Amino acid sequence: MGRKKLLFIFNPFSGKGLVKNKLFEIVDQFVKSGFEVTVYPTQKSQDAMELVEQQAGEYALVVCSGGDGTLDETVTGMMKRESRIPIGYIPAGSTNDFANSLNIPKNMEQAARIAVEGRPFPCDIGSFNGDYFVYIAAFGLFTDVSYATSQELKNRIGHIAYILEGVKRLPAVQSYHLQVTWDGQTIEDEFIYGMVTNSTSAGGFKNITGKNVELDDGLLEVTLIRMPRNPIELNEIIASLTNLIDSTDSIYTFKADRISIKSLEEIPWTLDGEYGGIHSEVEIRNEKQAVQIMVKKAELL
Repeated sequence: MGRKKLLFIFNPFSGKGLVKNKLFEIVDQFVKSGFEVTVYPTQKSQDAMELVEQQAGEYALVVCSGGDGTLDETVTGMMKRESRIPIGYIPAGSTNDFANSLNIPKNMEQAARIAVEGRPFPCDIGSFNGDYFVYIAAFGLFTDVSYATSQELKNRIGHIAYILEGVKRLPAVQSYHLQVTWDGQTIEDEFIYGMVTNSTSAGGFKNITGKNVELDDGLLEVTLIRMPRNPIELNEIIASLTNLIDSTDSIYTFKADRISIKSLEEIPWTLDGEYGGIHSEVEIRNEKQAVQIMVKKAELL
């Protein structure tokens, strides 16, 4: 009986290059679990996506290791396929928001074991103007931070880097005039930040994406922050984001399976912390339970 085939894709530069130090232990775990392993270190941007799209059908399982960007590419490649296979994820980035949401441990050997011996969890995926995101699409304040912050800085001080970069920009906050439509409702306002998420944390912040978040319910969580009109409103926003107060009129939050956002100008977006292009019209949909991701057995998320 032939062994099942596993494709292991990893980003050698993610999170201090930790995966290189653990490569033997990871591959050893895969082999002990009965797989024949093909190891592929990514060579360039979009490498993982193209490889998965073109070759995943030859394997029983794809496991990726890197930051959220590597996971995003792997999932995007899988979404472009007609027949999809499960994905295992070994987090090795500086924040790993999505791994936290799925209870995938930071310990690489434990994560490797879950990738091959866990159970497949049918996870919602976001579609964004024909592209895909695993856990967050965002615009405005702080969003260009993750790709403007150098990899070295990200590695050195982790997600504090995101916050520091963001705070430096506060004096020059740009707002965007948006029309946002979902479930037959429309709001029009000036916004400085927006995120559409399927995650229990973003930017390393727990609980910022809303309450009762389920990753397989067919709904995305939407958070929109209005342009503060005075210092009091700005303080309310900051207090609300740091969970000191529960609500402010300056922040809209709701759940939706589809959302349409229109603006007069082109707005830069990020998808899972990577640059997602500039858009004046955005259509975001939840692709319910579209991809299976390996998680711990017998532990309900």
